[in-house]
Amino acid sequence: MRQTLFIALLGATALSGCVKDGEAEVARAMQDVNVIDETNLNDVMLTVGDPNEAVAYFQRANANDPGRIDFLRGLAKSLVRAGRPEDAVTAWKAVIEHAEVTSEDKVGYADALIRADQWAEAERVLDAIPPTYETFERYRLEAMVADSNQEWDRADSFYETAVGLTTRPAGALNNWGFSKLTRGDYSGAERLFADALRHDPTMFTAKNNLVLARGAQRNYDLPVIQMSQTERAQLLHTLALSAVRQGDVTMAKGLLREAIDTHPQHFEAAVRALRALEDNVVN
Repeated sequence: MRQTLFIALLGATALSGCVKDGEAEVARAMQDVNVIDETNLNDVMLTVGDPNEAVAYFQRANANDPGRIDFLRGLAKSLVRAGRPEDAVTAWKAVIEHAEVTSEDKVGYADALIRADQWAEAERVLDAIPPTYETFERYRLEAMVADSNQEWDRADSFYETAVGLTTRPAGALNNWGFSKLTRGDYSGAERLFADALRHDPTMFTAKNNLVLARGAQRNYDLPVIQMSQTERAQLLHTLALSAVRQGDVTMAKGLLREAIDTHPQHFEAAVRALRALEDNVVN
């Protein structure tokens, strides 16, 4: 009888151990699932979520689990997306001071500094990143800093490197073209804007910049590019303003009239510009 009872107790103890082990395994599995779900949610918040909602989410996450670099990083990136560069700089500083900081984090910090108009500090941060860390974003920022210092050869070199490191170079090409435009290299700028549009035919900023570069060369014909009727009217308006700057007032008035006729709605800006030119001629 005692032997039977002992076997029963032993069996119950073993069963209890199995249950506890099973519960521990389930708990660990659930923890892993939670980490995966949390990571996915972090990614969603950083890409498709509303920027302000993302900021609130990562603020809560940091309050509930302080010191986690993924939450600190998420908050910093969300503040950039929300258009709050000064707050983003503060958030990035917390990331930079973390033991698990990466070179990619330092590039993100430099980006926030540039957005906050802290160019000298951004340059210092970029200079401290090892030269072996070569990414599109790093060289894009290096090019912008060189531009701000009017170091044109360095800027060209960095832009060229950045363009070669991405499959989506339209934005960098547009920035490079604008750099050429500000230097007075209008033909060089025109080539880069056209190249940007070959990669992204929908980029209106590049279209407008292309027209500015052509207008600066007194070329008042619209380029052969993809454009809607509204965009055509807006680009004609830009060309007209370029013609005014060149002193070609008659050409400007003709372009403004065409812009007004082309626009599918009332084009108030072009109407005002044409009226101002005509009043000035009369006076």
